[in-house]
Amino acid sequence: MNKRKKYNNFINKKDLIYRSKILFKIRKFFNNLNIIEVDTPMLSRHAVPDCNIKCFKTKYYDNSIKNNIDLWMIPSPEYHMKRLLSLKIGSIYQICHSFRDEEFGKYHNPEFTILEFYIINCNMFKFIKKIDFFFQKIFNFKKSEIFSYKEIFIKFLNIDPFESNKEDLVKKIIYLEHFHLIKNLKFLYKKDLLEILFLIGIEKNLGKDRPIFIYHFPSDQSLSSSINKKNNNLANRFEVFFKGIEIANGFNELIDRKEQENRFNNENSIRKKIGLEKVKLDNFFLDALSKGIPKCSGVAIGIDRIIMIKLKKDNISQVIPFTIYNC
Repeated sequence: MNKRKKYNNFINKKDLIYRSKILFKIRKFFNNLNIIEVDTPMLSRHAVPDCNIKCFKTKYYDNSIKNNIDLWMIPSPEYHMKRLLSLKIGSIYQICHSFRDEEFGKYHNPEFTILEFYIINCNMFKFIKKIDFFFQKIFNFKKSEIFSYKEIFIKFLNIDPFESNKEDLVKKIIYLEHFHLIKNLKFLYKKDLLEILFLIGIEKNLGKDRPIFIYHFPSDQSLSSSINKKNNNLANRFEVFFKGIEIANGFNELIDRKEQENRFNNENSIRKKIGLEKVKLDNFFLDALSKGIPKCSGVAIGIDRIIMIKLKKDNISQVIPFTIYNC
């Protein structure tokens, strides 16, 4: 049975009503906290430079200047929301559709629903507590567990991700997966090897009965988070997992324009080395950083994945009204 036939069903009535009630509860939650709901574009003049994200591209023909304008479907509302933060309007949230050109799968649809919110004057650890409270309040989850990135590597793989060299990481990957691609693995960056190890050796074991926060990812695995003041190898970034599935990604935000521009340029250099197209920098966003964004933390939460977990479904296609194969 091909994918088109397998996933051409509609969400059932009961689950659609549940989904609607969850979205209502989320809006009520933020309204009670006087946090503003915002609305940002789904089409952008700029793609994101992140090597791990592939955006859908289209064109707009402006007849007045007889010119095609490249546009991209947003993979997240992050940069537009931060531009709004520069208006000093306080904490904000948004529920919207986002788009990523990824292979369709159990946990992936090219178009998906995201909740993203930013809380001003809030460091990473305070923010984690707020998100944990949100999960308990909206989804009735148990109180979350919290581990550092280093702790979780030692717990499941018995290695220190920061002290291990590339050779150690390659050996561990081969041991776990019986890989015979040693030559290819040797050419990867250390951060890529760590990401592979996290995926094949750790992620599937996380959050068996409650969500788990993993914090202090390596600084070279975060494009827009602040760096830990005591250890510049650590980013003030976290991810949340439940039932072995990533459900959220967040961090204490980088608000320095120069540093952000340097990271974008570095990411473009990596893109060139691995054969990806260079991305034009988003000067609208960088100018907003120059104007001044308040100290804040932000998170993106995958609504479809959480609803899938809550309804005990096997596939994301069972909890969204339309997939790429029945739209």
